[in-house]
Amino acid sequence: MFDGRFIIITGFAGAGKSSALHSFEDLGYFSMDNLPPALIPKFAELCIQSAGKISRVALVCDIRGGELFHGLFEALDTLEEMGFNYEVLFLDASADVLIRRFKETRRRHPLAEQGTIVEAIQAEKKLLEDIRGKADMIIDTTELSTADLKEKMNRLYSPEKWEKNILLTVISFGYKYGLPLDADLVFDVRFLPNPYYVDSLRSLNGNNSSVKKYVWKWPITHKFYQKLVDMLEFLIPCYIKEGKPQLAIAIGCTGGKHRSVVLSNDLLHMLQEKGFNARVEHRDIQKL
Repeated sequence: MFDGRFIIITGFAGAGKSSALHSFEDLGYFSMDNLPPALIPKFAELCIQSAGKISRVALVCDIRGGELFHGLFEALDTLEEMGFNYEVLFLDASADVLIRRFKETRRRHPLAEQGTIVEAIQAEKKLLEDIRGKADMIIDTTELSTADLKEKMNRLYSPEKWEKNILLTVISFGYKYGLPLDADLVFDVRFLPNPYYVDSLRSLNGNNSSVKKYVWKWPITHKFYQKLVDMLEFLIPCYIKEGKPQLAIAIGCTGGKHRSVVLSNDLLHMLQEKGFNARVEHRDIQKL
Protein backbone atom coordinates (compact mmCIF):
# COMPACT_ATOMS: atom_id res chain seq x y z
CA MET A 1 0.00 0.00 0.00
CA PHE A 2 1.29 3.46 -0.91
CA ASP A 3 0.24 6.24 1.47
CA GLY A 4 2.35 9.03 -0.03
CA ARG A 5 1.89 11.39 -2.94
CA PHE A 6 2.59 10.36 -6.54
CA ILE A 7 2.32 13.26 -8.98
CA ILE A 8 2.55 12.98 -12.76
CA ILE A 9 3.44 16.32 -14.38
CA THR A 10 2.51 16.92 -17.99
CA GLY A 11 1.38 19.78 -20.20
CA PHE A 12 2.58 22.02 -22.98
CA ALA A 13 6.21 22.35 -23.96
CA GLY A 14 7.33 25.73 -22.64
CA ALA A 15 4.61 25.93 -19.96
CA GLY A 16 7.02 25.45 -17.06
CA LYS A 17 7.20 21.70 -16.39
CA SER A 18 10.94 21.84 -15.66
CA SER A 19 10.45 24.70 -13.20
CA ALA A 20 7.64 22.78 -11.53
CA LEU A 21 9.83 19.70 -11.22
CA HIS A 22 12.61 21.79 -9.65
CA SER A 23 10.09 23.07 -7.11
CA PHE A 24 9.15 19.51 -6.22
CA GLU A 25 12.84 18.67 -5.79
CA ASP A 26 13.21 21.61 -3.41
CA LEU A 27 10.25 20.30 -1.43
CA GLY A 28 11.93 16.93 -0.96
CA TYR A 29 10.09 14.95 -3.62
CA PHE A 30 11.83 12.13 -5.49
CA SER A 31 11.78 13.66 -8.98
CA MET A 32 12.31 12.32 -12.49
CA ASP A 33 12.12 13.99 -15.88
CA ASN A 34 10.84 12.53 -19.15
CA LEU A 35 9.93 9.10 -17.79
CA PRO A 36 8.44 6.78 -20.46
CA PRO A 37 4.79 5.98 -19.56
CA ALA A 38 5.41 2.24 -19.67
CA LEU A 39 7.77 2.59 -16.71
CA ILE A 40 5.30 4.48 -14.50
CA PRO A 41 3.52 1.36 -13.13
CA LYS A 42 6.89 -0.33 -12.52
CA PHE A 43 8.10 2.67 -10.55
CA ALA A 44 4.80 2.70 -8.63
CA GLU A 45 5.51 -0.89 -7.61
CA LEU A 46 8.96 0.17 -6.41
CA CYS A 47 7.37 2.90 -4.29
CA ILE A 48 5.06 0.35 -2.69
CA GLN A 49 7.95 -2.01 -1.98
CA SER A 50 10.05 0.78 -0.45
CA ALA A 51 7.98 0.59 2.75
CA GLY A 52 7.69 4.36 3.04
CA LYS A 53 11.25 5.22 1.98
CA ILE A 54 9.85 6.70 -1.24
CA SER A 55 6.75 8.57 -0.13
CA ARG A 56 6.70 11.73 -2.27
CA VAL A 57 7.20 11.41 -6.01
CA ALA A 58 6.98 13.88 -8.90
CA LEU A 59 7.70 12.83 -12.45
CA VAL A 60 7.40 14.52 -15.83
CA CYS A 61 5.88 12.67 -18.77
CA ASP A 62 5.31 14.64 -21.96
CA ILE A 63 5.53 14.65 -25.76
CA ARG A 64 9.33 14.47 -25.70
CA GLY A 65 8.73 10.74 -25.34
CA GLY A 66 7.50 10.64 -28.94
CA GLU A 67 5.37 7.60 -29.73
CA LEU A 68 5.92 6.30 -26.20
CA PHE A 69 3.84 9.19 -24.84
CA HIS A 70 0.71 7.64 -26.35
CA GLY A 71 0.97 4.91 -23.72
CA LEU A 72 0.25 7.32 -20.87
CA PHE A 73 -3.45 6.47 -20.58
CA GLU A 74 -2.65 2.76 -20.55
CA ALA A 75 -0.17 3.39 -17.75
CA LEU A 76 -2.77 5.34 -15.76
CA ASP A 77 -5.29 2.54 -16.26
CA THR A 78 -2.73 0.12 -14.85
CA LEU A 79 -2.22 2.32 -11.80
CA GLU A 80 -5.96 2.36 -11.20
CA GLU A 81 -6.15 -1.42 -11.53
CA MET A 82 -3.40 -1.62 -8.91
CA GLY A 83 -5.44 0.61 -6.61
CA PHE A 84 -2.53 3.05 -6.66
CA ASN A 85 -3.41 6.68 -5.93
CA TYR A 86 -1.89 9.26 -8.25
CA GLU A 87 -2.43 12.88 -9.27
CA VAL A 88 -2.02 14.53 -12.65
CA LEU A 89 -0.66 18.09 -12.71
CA PHE A 90 -1.14 19.83 -16.07
CA LEU A 91 0.88 22.95 -16.96
CA ASP A 92 -0.93 25.21 -19.42
CA ALA A 93 -0.23 28.58 -21.06
CA SER A 94 -1.59 30.67 -23.91
CA ALA A 95 -0.25 30.02 -27.42
CA ASP A 96 1.17 33.56 -27.68
CA VAL A 97 3.19 33.14 -24.51
CA LEU A 98 4.45 29.71 -25.53
CA ILE A 99 5.62 31.09 -28.87
CA ARG A 100 7.38 34.00 -27.14
CA ARG A 101 9.13 31.69 -24.69
CA PHE A 102 10.46 29.47 -27.46
CA LYS A 103 11.72 32.49 -29.37
CA GLU A 104 13.37 33.97 -26.28
CA THR A 105 15.15 30.75 -25.34
CA ARG A 106 15.81 29.74 -28.97
CA ARG A 107 14.75 26.22 -28.10
CA ARG A 108 13.10 24.00 -30.68
CA HIS A 109 9.61 22.73 -30.00
CA PRO A 110 9.59 18.90 -29.82
CA LEU A 111 6.98 18.75 -32.59
CA ALA A 112 8.46 21.48 -34.82
CA GLU A 113 10.74 19.28 -36.89
CA GLN A 114 8.56 19.54 -39.99
CA GLY A 115 6.77 22.85 -39.40
CA THR A 116 6.51 26.11 -37.52
CA ILE A 117 6.19 26.66 -33.78
CA VAL A 118 2.53 27.65 -34.28
CA GLU A 119 1.78 24.39 -36.09
CA ALA A 120 3.64 22.43 -33.42
CA ILE A 121 1.62 24.03 -30.61
CA GLN A 122 -1.63 23.31 -32.44
CA ALA A 123 -0.61 19.68 -32.90
CA GLU A 124 0.41 19.42 -29.26
CA LYS A 125 -2.94 20.84 -28.16
CA LYS A 126 -4.73 18.00 -29.93
CA LEU A 127 -2.42 15.40 -28.41
CA LEU A 128 -2.87 16.73 -24.88
CA GLU A 129 -6.61 17.39 -24.99
CA ASP A 130 -7.62 14.12 -23.34
CA ILE A 131 -4.97 14.13 -20.62
CA ARG A 132 -5.81 17.75 -19.77
CA GLY A 133 -9.37 16.63 -19.12
CA LYS A 134 -8.08 14.00 -16.69
CA ALA A 135 -5.91 16.42 -14.72
CA ASP A 136 -6.48 16.83 -10.99
CA MET A 137 -4.77 20.22 -11.08
CA ILE A 138 -4.30 22.69 -13.94
CA ILE A 139 -1.91 25.60 -13.51
CA ASP A 140 -2.00 28.38 -16.10
CA THR A 141 1.50 29.86 -16.26
CA THR A 142 0.65 32.54 -18.84
CA GLU A 143 1.02 35.37 -16.33
CA LEU A 144 3.42 33.64 -13.94
CA SER A 145 7.14 34.28 -13.61
CA THR A 146 9.39 31.43 -12.51
CA ALA A 147 9.27 32.83 -8.97
CA ASP A 148 5.48 33.08 -9.07
CA LEU A 149 5.20 29.47 -10.20
CA LYS A 150 7.54 28.34 -7.43
CA GLU A 151 5.42 30.15 -4.84
CA LYS A 152 2.28 28.54 -6.21
CA MET A 153 3.89 25.11 -6.16
CA ASN A 154 4.99 25.62 -2.57
CA ARG A 155 1.46 26.56 -1.55
CA LEU A 156 -0.04 23.55 -3.28
CA TYR A 157 2.48 20.82 -2.57
CA SER A 158 4.52 21.78 0.47
CA PRO A 159 4.40 18.81 2.87
CA GLU A 160 3.44 20.91 5.88
CA LYS A 161 0.28 22.00 4.03
CA TRP A 162 -0.98 18.47 3.31
CA GLU A 163 -3.37 18.64 6.23
CA LYS A 164 -4.85 21.94 5.11
CA ASN A 165 -8.36 21.52 3.79
CA ILE A 166 -7.98 23.55 0.62
CA LEU A 167 -6.14 26.49 -0.92
CA LEU A 168 -8.52 29.14 -2.24
CA THR A 169 -7.27 31.52 -4.91
CA VAL A 170 -9.46 34.48 -5.82
CA ILE A 171 -8.58 35.82 -9.28
CA SER A 172 -9.77 39.16 -10.65
CA PHE A 173 -9.58 39.39 -14.43
CA GLY A 174 -10.83 41.28 -17.47
CA TYR A 175 -12.98 39.49 -20.04
CA LYS A 176 -11.29 41.51 -22.80
CA TYR A 177 -8.11 39.55 -22.02
CA GLY A 178 -9.75 36.12 -21.86
CA LEU A 179 -10.75 33.72 -19.10
CA PRO A 180 -8.15 32.44 -16.60
CA LEU A 181 -7.32 28.94 -17.85
CA ASP A 182 -7.03 27.49 -14.35
CA ALA A 183 -10.31 28.89 -12.98
CA ASP A 184 -12.70 26.39 -11.36
CA LEU A 185 -15.54 28.84 -10.75
CA VAL A 186 -16.13 31.99 -12.83
CA PHE A 187 -18.44 34.85 -11.86
CA ASP A 188 -19.25 37.70 -14.27
CA VAL A 189 -19.76 41.10 -12.61
CA ARG A 190 -20.05 43.18 -15.77
CA PHE A 191 -23.69 43.87 -14.86
CA LEU A 192 -22.59 46.12 -11.99
CA PRO A 193 -22.26 49.91 -12.53
CA ASN A 194 -18.84 50.56 -14.03
CA PRO A 195 -16.43 53.07 -12.41
CA TYR A 196 -14.65 53.32 -15.75
CA TYR A 197 -17.35 55.73 -16.91
CA VAL A 198 -16.70 58.09 -14.00
CA ASP A 199 -13.93 60.44 -15.13
CA SER A 200 -12.36 60.79 -11.68
CA LEU A 201 -12.21 57.01 -11.21
CA ARG A 202 -11.20 55.80 -14.68
CA SER A 203 -7.43 55.92 -14.10
CA LEU A 204 -7.68 54.31 -10.65
CA ASN A 205 -8.16 50.66 -9.81
CA GLY A 206 -10.16 48.60 -7.35
CA ASN A 207 -7.56 48.91 -4.62
CA ASN A 208 -8.43 52.61 -4.35
CA SER A 209 -10.92 53.52 -1.63
CA SER A 210 -12.89 55.83 -3.95
CA VAL A 211 -13.43 53.04 -6.48
CA LYS A 212 -14.41 50.65 -3.71
CA LYS A 213 -16.90 53.16 -2.33
CA TYR A 214 -18.44 53.61 -5.79
CA VAL A 215 -18.82 49.87 -6.41
CA TRP A 216 -20.37 49.25 -3.00
CA LYS A 217 -22.82 52.17 -3.07
CA TRP A 218 -25.22 50.24 -5.31
CA PRO A 219 -27.79 47.88 -3.74
CA ILE A 220 -27.27 45.35 -6.53
CA THR A 221 -23.64 44.92 -5.46
CA HIS A 222 -24.70 43.97 -1.92
CA LYS A 223 -27.38 41.60 -3.20
CA PHE A 224 -24.99 39.86 -5.60
CA TYR A 225 -22.19 39.60 -3.04
CA GLN A 226 -24.45 37.96 -0.46
CA LYS A 227 -25.64 35.41 -3.02
CA LEU A 228 -22.01 34.77 -3.99
CA VAL A 229 -21.02 34.20 -0.36
CA ASP A 230 -23.98 31.88 0.18
CA MET A 231 -23.01 29.83 -2.86
CA LEU A 232 -19.36 29.54 -1.83
CA GLU A 233 -20.29 28.59 1.73
CA PHE A 234 -22.23 25.71 0.18
CA LEU A 235 -19.68 24.73 -2.49
CA ILE A 236 -16.35 24.93 -0.66
CA PRO A 237 -17.16 22.17 1.88
CA CYS A 238 -18.29 20.00 -1.03
CA TYR A 239 -14.95 20.44 -2.77
CA ILE A 240 -13.10 19.75 0.49
CA LYS A 241 -15.09 16.54 0.93
CA GLU A 242 -14.03 15.44 -2.56
CA GLY A 243 -10.39 16.02 -1.62
CA LYS A 244 -9.73 18.94 -3.97
CA PRO A 245 -6.48 20.62 -2.86
CA GLN A 246 -7.13 23.97 -4.57
CA LEU A 247 -10.10 25.97 -5.77
CA ALA A 248 -9.65 28.95 -8.09
CA ILE A 249 -12.52 31.44 -7.92
CA ALA A 250 -12.40 33.93 -10.79
CA ILE A 251 -14.33 37.21 -10.80
CA GLY A 252 -14.36 39.08 -14.07
CA CYS A 253 -15.35 42.52 -15.27
CA THR A 254 -14.60 44.17 -18.61
CA GLY A 255 -11.01 45.29 -18.04
CA GLY A 256 -10.13 43.59 -14.76
CA LYS A 257 -9.22 46.84 -12.99
CA HIS A 258 -12.25 48.07 -11.06
CA ARG A 259 -15.29 45.97 -10.15
CA SER A 260 -13.62 42.56 -10.16
CA VAL A 261 -10.72 43.85 -8.05
CA VAL A 262 -13.02 45.37 -5.41
CA LEU A 263 -15.11 42.22 -5.06
CA SER A 264 -12.09 39.91 -5.12
CA ASN A 265 -10.46 41.84 -2.28
CA ASP A 266 -13.56 41.70 -0.13
CA LEU A 267 -14.13 38.04 -0.92
CA LEU A 268 -10.54 37.31 0.11
CA HIS A 269 -11.04 39.02 3.47
CA MET A 270 -14.26 37.12 4.07
CA LEU A 271 -12.60 33.77 3.34
CA GLN A 272 -9.61 34.54 5.54
CA GLU A 273 -11.89 35.61 8.38
CA LYS A 274 -13.58 32.22 8.11
CA GLY A 275 -10.20 30.56 8.58
CA PHE A 276 -9.54 29.46 4.99
CA ASN A 277 -6.07 29.44 3.44
CA ALA A 278 -6.84 32.06 0.79
CA ARG A 279 -4.94 34.40 -1.51
CA VAL A 280 -5.76 36.86 -4.28
CA GLU A 281 -4.35 37.41 -7.77
CA HIS A 282 -5.23 40.57 -9.73
CA ARG A 283 -4.32 39.26 -13.15
CA ASP A 284 -5.09 42.28 -15.33
CA ILE A 285 -4.94 45.21 -12.93
CA GLN A 286 -1.81 46.68 -14.59
CA LYS A 287 -3.05 46.35 -18.17
CA LEU A 288 -4.37 49.25 -20.19
